[in-house]
Amino acid sequence: MNYDIIGFILTTTGEILLGAIVLIIHWHILKEHKINESVLKQMKQEQFLGIFAILSIALGFLLQVLDKL
Repeated sequence: MNYDIIGFILTTTGEILLGAIVLIIHWHILKEHKINESVLKQMKQEQFLGIFAILSIALGFLLQVLDKL
């Protein structure tokens, strides 16, 4: 497996995770109709997943660039 394929997989995974986080947060806010402790707790739990998604996108980009060198 070359760097291009690994990079593409990580980038795609990161983008999907970020999209899922946005949808989950919006769904939760719509369900609650306000921001309260429950929403804040949910957002804090999703921070780890968001950080992983961003790192996946960055690493995927780096691997794709390295593959082109």
